[in-house]
Amino acid sequence: MKNLSLPRRLLFFALALCLLLAAGCAKKQEVPADVPVVGDLKYESTVPLKYADQFAIYCYEGGYRFIDMKSSDRMLVVPEGKEVPANLDRDIVVVQQPLKDVYMVATSPMALVDAIDGLDQITFVGSKRWYTEGAAQAMADGKFIYAGKYNAPDYEVLLDGGCQLAIESTMILHNPEVKEKLQELGIKTVVERSSYEDHPLGRTEWVKVYGALLGRETEAEAIFEGEVDKIRELEALEDTGKQAAFFYINTSGTVVTYKTNGYVPAMIRIAGADYVFNDLGLDDDSKLSTINMSMETFYDAARNADFIIYNCSIASQLYTIEDLLDLSPVLEDFKAVKEGNVWCTTDSMFQQTDKMGSIIQEMNRIFTGTAEDQMDFIFHLE
Repeated sequence: MKNLSLPRRLLFFALALCLLLAAGCAKKQEVPADVPVVGDLKYESTVPLKYADQFAIYCYEGGYRFIDMKSSDRMLVVPEGKEVPANLDRDIVVVQQPLKDVYMVATSPMALVDAIDGLDQITFVGSKRWYTEGAAQAMADGKFIYAGKYNAPDYEVLLDGGCQLAIESTMILHNPEVKEKLQELGIKTVVERSSYEDHPLGRTEWVKVYGALLGRETEAEAIFEGEVDKIRELEALEDTGKQAAFFYINTSGTVVTYKTNGYVPAMIRIAGADYVFNDLGLDDDSKLSTINMSMETFYDAARNADFIIYNCSIASQLYTIEDLLDLSPVLEDFKAVKEGNVWCTTDSMFQQTDKMGSIIQEMNRIFTGTAEDQMDFIFHLE
């Protein structure tokens, strides 16, 4: 460089400075516009989601996690030993780790907590009946305290036990005064929305929410990816061309089945069959995933279905074809009944949100004729 003239040296240094500045700008991370401002916390990243669309998790420096449950509550998870940031929005529910003495009122997420070994952080529950192995054992051992249903909690038990957080299902929206009372008593309360996910694995992906809450993010990621892997195995398979119906009969004799865009029909389609209803309930704006119809209407639509799966996780348990026909003798005319392709869910299926991939695998075995004698979630009616 010593042979360069002074003007050329100045030009060289100017170009070098521009390159350095450009490199620095390239490395500067732009914060996405939709990232919430949480006090003075510094944003790091957003947890990637594959199927769920009812929540988002934002990561901030120092291990802070901000959980935004769409159309519901927002939570800030504060790591153990860290301070709560100043100037937070008043509606943000602050959860200090280690979180314990939780009141789990929502039933379906319990399997997600069980899967990540988080049951020790649950003390109070809103149901006496649990089908996931760990939760059922905790109830039998007295580790869980029944603190009342969603619409009639035992406030005294919750207060005396130092409840830190109540996790409600959207059923609480029918009794908003209960949530208000819990909050008035100083019990932090949130409404989780995993049941609003359209994709079955979206429900399983809520394990990431509970991983963030309970400090078990690594375990949550492993559980979720394990179920995703089971679905990937089905992606290369051809559609069977078969039709399947999924339903139960309520006490008034009405058939209860799923809207076409519900998560159970999605499970059937992923498993390689077509749901028997093409456009059922698409014009219904309610958030209910099920729809009621007369047996006559169901008969006309599902009589020629190749498979019928009876939903015993909601209705009383069936064991034989005769049990099914006792509910409605006209089912004897169904193709699936005549050909012996009638199946029934176990009473635990709808509490097994951590096993959606496994349940879809079992459906695929049914539709492809490779079902085993013993399956975990669906069994053959004979």
